[in-house]
Amino acid sequence: MDISIVIPLFNEEESLPELYAWIERVMKANGFSFEVIFINDGSTDHSWKVIEKLKAQSDCVKGIKFRRNYGKSAALFCGFEEAQGDVVITMDADLQDSPDEIPELYRMITKEGYDLVSGWKQKRYDPLSKTLPTKLFNATARKVSGIKNLHDFNCGLKAYRKEVVKNIEVYGEMHRYIPYLAKNAGFKKIGEKAVHHQARKYGTTKFGLNRFVNGYLDLISLWFLSKFGIKPMHFFGLLGSLMFLVGMISVIIVGVSKLYAMYNGLPYRLVTDSPYFYLSLTAMIIGTQLFLAGFLGELISRNAPERNNYQIEKKV
Repeated sequence: MDISIVIPLFNEEESLPELYAWIERVMKANGFSFEVIFINDGSTDHSWKVIEKLKAQSDCVKGIKFRRNYGKSAALFCGFEEAQGDVVITMDADLQDSPDEIPELYRMITKEGYDLVSGWKQKRYDPLSKTLPTKLFNATARKVSGIKNLHDFNCGLKAYRKEVVKNIEVYGEMHRYIPYLAKNAGFKKIGEKAVHHQARKYGTTKFGLNRFVNGYLDLISLWFLSKFGIKPMHFFGLLGSLMFLVGMISVIIVGVSKLYAMYNGLPYRLVTDSPYFYLSLTAMIIGTQLFLAGFLGELISRNAPERNNYQIEKKV
């Protein structure tokens, strides 16, 4: 099979028939063999009935229904597991992503050898309250991930080699960082294509401003896991040791200062009257706790079943 199209959705009953008809038209015009996998993420409208109707009309349609709303990452994870196409395309169900972009995305994967191609909505039909935070978010993601050539990490329209989606795990709300996940899994040829962004035709957006706060927290988590996930002692142990050392040196300085004053007959005060003494003790205690956190993390990491789960590309 040439293409698997994975479409997560939540309350998009109005757009689904038009979206599938558009996809089918593009696929047939280009002679692609394909499947469309709709993942109904706990919709409360008639989205699932629409999917069942589309399935009855075409064998190219597959549907997955969640009992409740789990989020886009969970939907993509299940869709990736189900996908059988050589190239996997993800897109949103709200008709803001154009299926007309699919042939060129497929060509970039199959002919130019990209592992992943992400869409870039250069001209967005979103309010300013959404576009400005998006620009800041993408700038931060580029800096942290090291993927300098992507302008729109969160674009739903992406294309993947099949091997990519079968070797990454999308969880939590990490769908925003699939290019980063792919890079960490060893898929480094990541490209970008400017795509057309259409104004929403039906319904309302399902995402609020809280996604930007969650996005930054997820980015920090992913950065930490990629750097120190299997070696937490390198982070917590180093930081704890430095903090303990600073605290210990400070305590010594406070004590030596008192002894110097006593020896030379200068006025002095009790060590416990100095605020620096308590700050130094606090630094030593926190340093010890950080070191122990790294030590415990190391014990957990050493006993984790996936500690030697490496991405092997080929064997001869």
